[in-house]
Amino acid sequence: MTQRMVLGIVASVLVLLCAVIVSVAVVPQSIYPMLSEADLRGVSSAETRIQLQQAQAQLQNSVRSTLLQLTAGLLVIAGAAATWRQVHVNREGQITDRFTRAIEQLGNDNVDVRIGAVYALERIARNSPADRTAVQFTLAAFVRNHAPWHVGSSGGPVHPTVVVEERPWLQILAPDIQAAVGVLARRLPAPRARREFPVDPKLYLSRVDLRGVQLYRGRRLVNTQLRYANLARSWLEGTRLDGCDLKSADLRRCRLVDASLLQANLNGAFLSGADLSGADLRESDLRGADLAEAILDGAKLDGVKVDAGTVWPAGFDISQYRRVRFCADSPVESEVAGPDATTSGQG
Repeated sequence: MTQRMVLGIVASVLVLLCAVIVSVAVVPQSIYPMLSEADLRGVSSAETRIQLQQAQAQLQNSVRSTLLQLTAGLLVIAGAAATWRQVHVNREGQITDRFTRAIEQLGNDNVDVRIGAVYALERIARNSPADRTAVQFTLAAFVRNHAPWHVGSSGGPVHPTVVVEERPWLQILAPDIQAAVGVLARRLPAPRARREFPVDPKLYLSRVDLRGVQLYRGRRLVNTQLRYANLARSWLEGTRLDGCDLKSADLRRCRLVDASLLQANLNGAFLSGADLSGADLRESDLRGADLAEAILDGAKLDGVKVDAGTVWPAGFDISQYRRVRFCADSPVESEVAGPDATTSGQG
C-alpha cells in the first residue's frame, strides 16, 4: 500500500469521525430539543417537570444510540470493503507473479519445467477469466516457436513429407508441445465472449509440427488457423475443428472419427488414408483436397465445396450428397490470395 493511499485512508477516517461527533451532538438536539420554561409553563408540579425533562433526554439518548449503531455498521461495511479490496489487490498481484514465473519457465531448457509452466498457465486461466485470452495466445506462440514447420518457406521441407509409421507419438517425442495443445483444446471461454468475440478467439498455429498429436474426444480447437500445419498420424477422434483454416495442412493417416469440421477450410489439404468415419464436414471447402484412400463411412458431406482437383477414394460418389457445390477448375488459393471469386453451381 502506497503512502498516498495511507494518507487518503487516514483523511477519510478523520472526516468520518468529525461527521459522527457533529451528528451525535447536533441531530438529537434538533429532533428532541430540551424543554424550555415556555414549554413547561402550564406544568405546576416540579416533579412532573423533572420527569418531562428526563423523558426528553431519554429520547435524545435513543437517537444518539441509533446514530452510533448506524455509524458502527457503516464502519464494519467500510472495513469489509477495504479488506475485500486489499484481498483483490493481493490476488491480482499473486496472479501477475504467477504469470511472470510461468512465462520465464516456458523458456527453460528442461522439458519438465516447461510442462509445469504450461499447466501453471492453464490454472491461471481457470482462476482468472480476464487472463484467459492472454494465456491462450501465449501458449499458441509457444507452440509456434518450439515446433515450427517451415514448409513452403525458403529452405523448408518438401510438403507433404513421407509419413513415418514408426515415428513415436508426439506426446513422447515432444511432451511439452502435446501439453500445450491439450490445454488449448480444453480452453475456457473468454469473459463476455458474446460481446467481444462472436466465436472463440482465433488461435494461430499455422506452419507448426504437430505430427502424432493426441486429443481426447470432445476437445475443441474451433476457429484455429492451421495452414500448412503437419498433423500427419494425429489422433483427433471426436475433436471439434469447426471453422478451422486447414489450407494445405497435412492430415494423412489422421484419425478424425466423429470429428466436427463444419465450415472448415480444407482447400488443398492432404487427407489420404485419413479415417473420417462419421465426421461432420458439412459446408467445408474441399477444393483441391486429396482424400485418396480416406475412409468416409458415415461422413456428412452436405454443402461441401469441391472442384476437379478434389481427389476421392476409389469408387466414392460425391453426387449422393445434397447441395454439393462444384466449382470451376482453379488452382489451390495462394497464401496471400484474396476472397474466392469463383462462381459455383448447385450439384
